[in-house]
Amino acid sequence: MSTQEIDVNFFDPETNNCPYHAYKTLRDEAPVWLDPRTGMYVVSRYEDVRGILMDTERFVNQRQASRVATPEMVERQKKIIALYKEKGWVPAPTLAGRDDPNHKEMRGLFDHAFRPSRIKQLDPIVEGVAQELFAKFIDEGRCDWVRAFAVPLPLIVIGVQMGANQEDIWQIKAWTDAWVQRLGMMQTEEEALWSTEMEIEAQHYFQPIFERLRKQPNDTLLSDLVNTVIPEWGRTLTDEELHAEMMADTFVGGSETSTNALSGGIMLLSQYPEQWAKLKSDPDKYVPQLVEEAVRLEGPVQGLFRTAAVDVDMHGVTIPAGAIVNIRYAAANRDERHFENPDALDLDRPNSRSQIGFGAGVHFCLGAPLARRELAIGFRAFVDHIDDFELVDPGMKFEYQKNFALRALTTLPINFTKKK
Repeated sequence: MSTQEIDVNFFDPETNNCPYHAYKTLRDEAPVWLDPRTGMYVVSRYEDVRGILMDTERFVNQRQASRVATPEMVERQKKIIALYKEKGWVPAPTLAGRDDPNHKEMRGLFDHAFRPSRIKQLDPIVEGVAQELFAKFIDEGRCDWVRAFAVPLPLIVIGVQMGANQEDIWQIKAWTDAWVQRLGMMQTEEEALWSTEMEIEAQHYFQPIFERLRKQPNDTLLSDLVNTVIPEWGRTLTDEELHAEMMADTFVGGSETSTNALSGGIMLLSQYPEQWAKLKSDPDKYVPQLVEEAVRLEGPVQGLFRTAAVDVDMHGVTIPAGAIVNIRYAAANRDERHFENPDALDLDRPNSRSQIGFGAGVHFCLGAPLARRELAIGFRAFVDHIDDFELVDPGMKFEYQKNFALRALTTLPINFTKKK
């Protein structure tokens, strides 16, 4: 079958809900595939995806004049920028969207803010929030796991570190959802402008917090980001840089991905009762494995983007300089060339930690240590509180938010018996 004959549409609702058959088709028949709908080159095999992530010379983050920017998209972006200028702050390029040396210089600030000793100090906070959340529903015998636990746990943890009030978390969730929807490339122009309005609301919520922390620093992550001078730049982050990071690398990167993996992990256990039994038999051994398998199988980040800096030949396909490359982490994480029986949850999988759901190389997710701790604590709390569980509707069809880049389960109603 030629690549022209391959019928994969990532914008189709059924494919969005379950893209894994499409991923296998691409891995087997067109590992480098020019998507006619987006003009992007989709790369789906593990070794190729990892190779691109590690190759910062030929594949860069800064978008050139994009081959996928249709006249309609260009006009839409102009309206979005005008809206930022009129009502808020135009977000600067995020850390994830920069290349070295600029990226390396800025990354030093984030590495300091997210240093291992700081993340370790958050363990009691994460554990405390987990206990509080379980206390709210444990006697009910039923909950929507997504809304009751998977959403609030990481959102409260990162929210406290970003200076937000805990009672505001659902408003912050609405803002981040709107931002994620725009990232997902499935919005109309009207919806994209609404998402921008929501982000500007968030900007006005956080701007006074920035200003207060400049006058009164404290021991939060945000205080570090606001007040630490980047040596090579000779200055701290601007408001425009801070607002960009609040959405992309803190609230979305620091909560959405953990939420989606917490949801996905329990959904997977509901489908693999023998793995649930194994997890309960030795949680110290198997909780870390569940963390890696949840990220591998239900990748919160389905894929991100790079720009080819030069012409690159891969699998007989020439990716021209300037082309946008869509590297599909989630396809790579189910590649049978790297993972045996890749579609199955296997808590004894020997190479589960080689999953690349957090990326690789210089752009490896800076929040990965915090995400792993949140997932481990969240899954361990589930084992400690729940004796057994099942889906409220065993035949339920799992529904996911419409999104080209991220994967987010919308609901997971479960019945459970609590431990005595």
